[in-house]
Amino acid sequence: MTNTLTYIAIDLETTGLNPKLNKIIEIGAIKIINGEEAGEFQTFVNPYQQLPEEITKLTGITDEDLENAPGIETVIREFLEFAGDLPLVGHQVIFDYSFLKKAAVNQRLSFEREGIDTLKLARKFMPAEEKKNLRAACEYFGIVPIESHRALADAKAANQLLLELEKHYGTENPRAFLPEKLNYKVKKEQPASKRQKEHLQDLLKYHRISLTVQIDHLSKNEISRITDKIIGQYGRI
Repeated sequence: MTNTLTYIAIDLETTGLNPKLNKIIEIGAIKIINGEEAGEFQTFVNPYQQLPEEITKLTGITDEDLENAPGIETVIREFLEFAGDLPLVGHQVIFDYSFLKKAAVNQRLSFEREGIDTLKLARKFMPAEEKKNLRAACEYFGIVPIESHRALADAKAANQLLLELEKHYGTENPRAFLPEKLNYKVKKEQPASKRQKEHLQDLLKYHRISLTVQIDHLSKNEISRITDKIIGQYGRI
């Protein structure tokens, strides 16, 4: 076996697929030390916006679940303390890393990690005709997921998938299971100004529009995009 046996298996649920536009709504992770599970991390995250209907259908997570959850500014510090400097394991792990790094950078926290991608390994070792999403890859190896599209269950499934892949292919190709540096560049978001917030509130009142996001939690870029969209669709005051 290789030195991949000490790591954090991670999965996120989010409001969408773009870390520049979308928000984390759940983090699930397990800590593996020398091949043994040494801890769990699971929390909802309040995105301060109404969930898209398709996300609730996909995950089963509702606005009510998130209403009293902590914001990412609190959660990211707790997660980084849990994870330490261990490499990350996940199915398309760069997706999870990109959201986490954005959250860390926004809090002026350093977050550089190595990772192991079970999707990359599945594509390398599984037959070409087999589907490679997490559920399909797990089923191929006889792993029965607890549930799909919930963060902690999917983190555990990714961990089990890694162990199966390593058991079958690690001896003949150990280098494939070594952690690699994860690369995602992101700049700290700037907070929206008081003037921006007041302008947006005036637009909403004038055009009688209600937002599904909380204005006080919008960044400078986010509030600019919303304002431009409203002006483009409804006009100025």
